[in-house]
Amino acid sequence: MTLEIAYRFGFDAAHHFDHFPEGHPNRRMHGHSFQVEVAIEGTPDPGSGFVADFDEIRAACETIRARLEHHVLNDVEGLAMPSLENLSIWIWNGLEARLPALARVTVRRDSCGQSCSYTGP
Repeated sequence: MTLEIAYRFGFDAAHHFDHFPEGHPNRRMHGHSFQVEVAIEGTPDPGSGFVADFDEIRAACETIRARLEHHVLNDVEGLAMPSLENLSIWIWNGLEARLPALARVTVRRDSCGQSCSYTGP
């Protein structure tokens, strides 16, 4: 039996996209409230019934959140082009060593109705 558990965290950040033409709103600096869902897949431990310890997931996610919260994403190392797609991959890469059973990272901009999910290489 394989189960998926998920932990969600949020952060607020700004970004800009220089590849848009002058006058396009996405070219200017603007911000979003992002929601990130990190999913772990596995078989429950017979002793605890847990797939993973949520405290360990939360701690790993907090290190990522701290690097993003109230920052300009373009200035974060590895996020010069901070699309939802690149942000999903960047978060995955930041978590995979601490969360080996990582199954999915989903980044949402709920106010825009947009999301991207990454399931690894």
